[in-house]
Amino acid sequence: MTQLANRQLEERTELFGENVIFLCKKIKPTFINRPIISQTVRSSTSIGANYMEANNASSRKDFANKIFICKKEAQETKHWLRMLSKVENDEQITNELRLLWQECQELTMIFQKITNSLRSN
Repeated sequence: MTQLANRQLEERTELFGENVIFLCKKIKPTFINRPIISQTVRSSTSIGANYMEANNASSRKDFANKIFICKKEAQETKHWLRMLSKVENDEQITNELRLLWQECQELTMIFQKITNSLRSN
């Protein structure tokens, strides 16, 4: 990946984490959704943090490992976004969750492509 592409993906993962935080702040916490909100914020912000670490990896193997973690965190985030949509009754929030899920799916596919490229090289 080029340095520009790295920076764009870095920015995209950061923005994704921020958008999840902003959305979760809108949701009224309940006994049921509180742990789901917490897990969603943790996994979604972890994507960007691990991508930053990948870009500063000490070796190709370290880079590959961090990218794989990004993909796993993105997949986990999709799960939590779906669970939030099941416990949330506000249609506007549900629509925002759907958009975030779609963005997370795209990030998952990007990290899968990077992982596949690393394996084939």
